[in-house]
Amino acid sequence: MATLNESQSGKAVKGKTRKATPRVDLTAMVDLMFLLTAFFMLTTSLSTLNAADIAKPVKEDVSDFDPFPESRTMTIVLGKDNKAVSYMGTIEKANMKVIAVADLQKEIRANKLLVAATHRDKPDKYMIVIIKPGKTARFQNFVDVVDEMKIAAIKSYSIDDDHFAEKELTFMKNNQL
Repeated sequence: MATLNESQSGKAVKGKTRKATPRVDLTAMVDLMFLLTAFFMLTTSLSTLNAADIAKPVKEDVSDFDPFPESRTMTIVLGKDNKAVSYMGTIEKANMKVIAVADLQKEIRANKLLVAATHRDKPDKYMIVIIKPGKTARFQNFVDVVDEMKIAAIKSYSIDDDHFAEKELTFMKNNQL
């Protein structure tokens, strides 16, 4: 039987030395990875849900409620195609205008300044907003309007998806909203 260093003829062949493959011990790297993972998990805050608190009242007879003060009430009726109808005061004297939902922030700010100027910045005379999402309105538009209430610091706003005045419905139909 021939050894590794001998050929079949029995002569010695120069021996080939095998080099050992270099080995890197990754234990320290794995430990570091777990330490960093634990560190970042403990030091970062997980995102929390951003939900708006909206409480709708139980349906009751509308005639039991006092009317909203005309001089400081803004109504927003949401329609289709990212459009809304906006007016100040009561529906009888309303100067309705169609406005893009994206431009509602400017309209809210302007009306809030108008109410503040009309009532000489009295803290108890803040603007009231009534939001009426129509049947053709997108839910995202409703969420955007509620967000605008928070951004503009509107103290009192209500959501009324049940009571549309005939004049509002006619105006929306004529403007294809």
